[in-house]
This record gives sequence, structure tokens and C-alpha cells, in this order.
Amino acid sequence: MATIAPEAAAPQEPGRSFIAVNLLICSLLWGSSYLFIKLMSGDVPALAIAASRGLLGAGVLALWSLGRRRSPLPRRAEIIPWIVLGTTNGWLPNVLVAYALTQLASGPAAMIQAAGPLVVALIAHFAFSEERLSRRRLGGILLGMAGVALLIGPRLFEGGGTALSVLAMIGATLSYASANIYVRTVPSATGDPARLALGQQMLSGIIATTLTLAVLGPSAFAPLGNHLPAMLALGVFATAIPVTVFMRLIRAAGPTRAAMTGYLVPTVAVILGVIVLHEALELRQVLGGCIILAGVFLVTTAPRRVGAS
Repeated sequence: MATIAPEAAAPQEPGRSFIAVNLLICSLLWGSSYLFIKLMSGDVPALAIAASRGLLGAGVLALWSLGRRRSPLPRRAEIIPWIVLGTTNGWLPNVLVAYALTQLASGPAAMIQAAGPLVVALIAHFAFSEERLSRRRLGGILLGMAGVALLIGPRLFEGGGTALSVLAMIGATLSYASANIYVRTVPSATGDPARLALGQQMLSGIIATTLTLAVLGPSAFAPLGNHLPAMLALGVFATAIPVTVFMRLIRAAGPTRAAMTGYLVPTVAVILGVIVLHEALELRQVLGGCIILAGVFLVTTAPRRVGAS
């Protein structure tokens, strides 16, 4: 993959308080998404959850755009970024996560996704000259991957639905990672964070709804009537708001630092799973999750090392 040189007029390095506040907002809201999905899983099909999540998120962001006197419709230059992000950061991982949570507890599922920053850092090393891997980052990646192996290794050999759920979470993690990298490559003229978030949710909702109607039919949405509070919370508070904040964070701080949400989201998901859902964690899961988070910490807190382009 060719190295993408930094733009001539690079934005000023964001302050630590900016990064910390935005990371905290994203992590608290995104971490709660596992709880809301878990409350619906088993009753509402994964496709219907993804469709409703996308449509609700798009509706909120479209109203916000209209309130700012901006059209929610895409410009020609925005169509491709909206489609790419609507897939890689929208309907595809949303379906995979919703499916995975039919078999996995929310805590272990979030821990698997915590490996996302490790993947982002590895790809960013080859894509961006300012994201070169230092020894600390490389060590963090290796440590984190060891934690992933400990966390999911036995599950893959169990067979059946559990193994498929683990693979679904791995697929969602890779999809989110590719989206994080892609956002950084979107030209600034078409890369307004609020517009990217709007387009992502709009395309995610449209594609997921089309797939739901084609594969399952309109009856797939019927069970949502019994889960409206959880669905509204998922679409508005755990999707529309954190997606907008995260897009802004990627543009300002880069994909590796923005991916530090992976260090905090699983912590929130585990706490909510234990307190609200009364989930129990195995010692192996706790150890694997801690190792993953240690690796993510090493990767995302290491200073940037600019290499030759």
C-alpha cells in the first residue's frame, strides 16, 4: 500500500483535554450499545436491529443538519464516502455485532472488538507517514494479539453458534478498523465530520432496511414494538451522537489515537453487563481482556514518530 503523505497545511495538534473529553463521550455512549442490543437480541433479528439503528441515527442527524440550515442530501463528491462508511462503519458491523450478541455475553464481545485499535495501528503504519510503528507500538500489537488468542481461542474450537459469533465479532472489528483508516483519507473538502456521520447512518439505514425487507420481510420489524426504549436509546444515544464525535476525533487526532476508544468501550460494556444483565466473566476472559487492553494502551498512548514519506 502506498504511503499517503500528510497534507501541506496540517491542522494544529489537538490538546489532551480535547482528546480525553471526546474519547470519554464516545466510550460511554458506544459502550452502552452492547447493553441495548443484548436487551433485544433473541427477539429482534440482527438485520432489523441494524436497519432501525441506522434509520434512527440518520433521522436525528438529518434533523440536526436541517437545524443548521444545511441540506441532508449528499453532494456528488460525498456519495462514495457515504457508501463506503455506511458499509464498513454502518450496516455490516452492526449486523455482525447484533448476531454475535445472540450467543456471546456483551463483555467478551466488547473485549474482542477492543483489538480494533491494534489493527488500525498496523494498517496506519503502512498508510500514513506520521503513524509509523515504534518499538512500543509494535510490542503493544503483539501483546494485544496474544490477549485475543487467549480470549477467543477456545471458542473457535467449540463449534456451532458460539464459534460463528466469535467470527462475527472479528469481522465487525476488521470492518470498523478499515473505516477508521478510510476516514483519514477522505479529502477535507468532503470530510466534514457531521456530514460523514450523517451519510454513514443514512446509507447504513437504507441498505440494512432493503436487506431486511428482501430477506426477512416486513414482519422482521414487528418485535421492535416490545423494545422501543432500547431501540431509541441505541439509535440516538449509542449511535448518532458518538458517531459524530468520533468522526471529528479522527479528523483532528488521527486514526490511531481515535481508536483509543477501544481501550474504554469494553470496560463500559463489561460493567453494564455485570450490573444490569448479571453476566459472569470467566477468569480466562478477564485475563485475555486485560492483556488486550494493555496492548491497546501501549499502542494508542505512544507518541507519533514521523518517518520518511
